[in-house]
Amino acid sequence: MTTHEPSNTGLYVPKSPSRRDFLRGGLAAGAGLALSARSSAQAATTGGDTVKIGLIGCGGRGSGAAGQALSSGNYNFKLWAMADAHEDRLESAYKNLAAKSKDQFQVEDRKFVGLDAYEKVLKECDLVILATPPGFRPYHFEAAINAGKHVFMEKPVAVDAPGVRKVLEMAKVADEKGLKVVAGLQRRYQNCYLEALKQVKENNIIGEIVGGQVYWDSAGVWVKEREAGQTELQYQLRNWYYFNWLCGDHINEQHIHNIDVANWFIGSTPVSAQGMGGRQVRTGKEFGEIYDHHYVEYTYANGVRINSQCRHQKGCINPVREELTGTKGILYLDNGGKCYAVDYKGNSLWRYRPTGADRKDPDPYQVEHNELQDAILNGKPKNDAHRVADSTMTALLGRYATYSGKEVLYKDALASQIQLMPNKVTWETVPPTAPDKDGFYPIAIPGVTKVI
Repeated sequence: MTTHEPSNTGLYVPKSPSRRDFLRGGLAAGAGLALSARSSAQAATTGGDTVKIGLIGCGGRGSGAAGQALSSGNYNFKLWAMADAHEDRLESAYKNLAAKSKDQFQVEDRKFVGLDAYEKVLKECDLVILATPPGFRPYHFEAAINAGKHVFMEKPVAVDAPGVRKVLEMAKVADEKGLKVVAGLQRRYQNCYLEALKQVKENNIIGEIVGGQVYWDSAGVWVKEREAGQTELQYQLRNWYYFNWLCGDHINEQHIHNIDVANWFIGSTPVSAQGMGGRQVRTGKEFGEIYDHHYVEYTYANGVRINSQCRHQKGCINPVREELTGTKGILYLDNGGKCYAVDYKGNSLWRYRPTGADRKDPDPYQVEHNELQDAILNGKPKNDAHRVADSTMTALLGRYATYSGKEVLYKDALASQIQLMPNKVTWETVPPTAPDKDGFYPIAIPGVTKVI
């Protein structure tokens, strides 16, 4: 597992860079860059050193990421172009972002609609935000890196093993071209997690890690009702969360955050997984083909086992956190900032306290963009693609285990040739999964379903 740790020490708000500083940074062409990357980088230095940002995917997370990209204090970063498959979603995001950041919002008529709209944005920009449904991520990332663009991409980055392999391949190309990549695993940019990692690795606060639990439990997410005249593809794209070719199930889309923390603190991906899951509560046809609960036991090469739990069920407790058990004590982690460790008698070993004057840490969602822009402007190494691909594959390994009811090896899962996401999607594409005559979608059956 390749490790790329953020160097976050707080909210980065650099002064406006000079042209010399800008040319020295990641947008300047290095000697080893491919021609496409070099041309794009040099183009970015024209017209007052404006760094043009393109937003691909204008839903809530994409709009949020674009807003954060414009809130770094780097006023030469401008939102320049936007794309979405759906015009209504694009127009809504356009209005909200235009009202939020008038000086840095320079999209004008560079609004593109359709399943190929991302290609048009890539021609306009230097830095792209990839925030479409995860199934599209490998192909959009590939196109962005081949075009020489810096990238912020949301997690997860694939829904199947072929997609993960594509991201890993393009991560290497990004390294070769000197392109900067940040992924939306914001716990990696959160002070309490960074300090906890230091306490574990440097100060041995809980001793050797021997096990742990990670959780993402909730009541579930939105459902978009089927509209009159919609094609099956249009319906599934609006309800992408419930179809594996677009989402990969909620163990992948949401629980990846907690699974990533386990990989991060242990320092590797697991070697195998086994577990159970199913649909007990959210059984209606509107919930597509995903499970409403998963429970996975991940085993790592050193014998450490992590129990992973996620569900979409109302009326239940909803922990979203991680805990790691060591030979000397237990570390509790929570993205709300409640990070602490105790020994086995309940005595405090360590507790995180914000160091800022206002006793409040910077927003890790914002820090992601601050550090990405810092890396671009100052030529610092930055590539999260390796680790987000590793953690995406770990989440998919869990799905393979629960869907099949069998123990699945990581190496076998990564080598799988079963591809859920088509190489290219147009409005004429027939979705890989279809409802039966009653409108219900096929559901994985443990002991029967083939996953790899």
